[in-house]
Amino acid sequence: MSILQAVLLGFLQGATEFIPVSSSGHLVLVPWLLGWDPPPLAFDTTVHWGTLVAIFAVFWRDLDGLLRAWLVSLRRRSLAHPRARLAWAILLGSLPAALAGLLLGDFFERLFGQPLAAALFLLITALILTVSERVGRRRRPLSAIGGMDALLIGLAQAAAILPGISRSGATIATGLAREIEREAAARFSFLLSIPVILGAGLVKLLDLARAGSLVSQAPTLLLGFTVAALTGYLAIRWLLAFLQRRPLYIFALYCTAFSLFSLLIALVRGG
Repeated sequence: MSILQAVLLGFLQGATEFIPVSSSGHLVLVPWLLGWDPPPLAFDTTVHWGTLVAIFAVFWRDLDGLLRAWLVSLRRRSLAHPRARLAWAILLGSLPAALAGLLLGDFFERLFGQPLAAALFLLITALILTVSERVGRRRRPLSAIGGMDALLIGLAQAAAILPGISRSGATIATGLAREIEREAAARFSFLLSIPVILGAGLVKLLDLARAGSLVSQAPTLLLGFTVAALTGYLAIRWLLAFLQRRPLYIFALYCTAFSLFSLLIALVRGG
């Protein structure tokens, strides 16, 4: 992998993990469009850890409060504190994606080798974003998120394992459909991603441990990690501010345009 590839793919992972246009779709389609080999497992793992660092950098105060409240709720066997309820909601919402990954991992893995599927799923992301803007009143705060909200948003996150279905887009859209405020829906989406990214990263690390030495790849891995972390941090900050003022239509339009462009290229290439 070249320096240019590491920078571009690290940037794509950092930005599109949080901006609702599908990081998985971009990491499948962009190398395919440019004629590059798919990024190796080591690089994919590293840039995902970079986005995890970005989430911790933005939400470390929230995470500290959630962890403390969760531990207190365990000790007292009480859900009286709003942060404790939110912490349990995040854990509940993480279960669907964890189960989907364990039970259907091979199926999802095969789809990552099919650019045409990723392009078509981008159209579904565009539809999800558009519909979410037409339903719900967006009046419920973050503290009002309950078990049913978490489960439904978690199911959306599980569906977003499919390349081209945006994880942040699907989860934010589901939150909006549940009448959760825009910024609150985005904040919950980002917090909900932590267990999934952490779990997937650990699984990939085990695969890497069996694959052998990574010393020769260290420069590009470090570069991709750094770019993904910095870009992810900026993307989270930008999107939280954006959603306070504007709807998701621009991302739906982008997903549609990128999907149609990719499908056109596939047609020209004969698949």
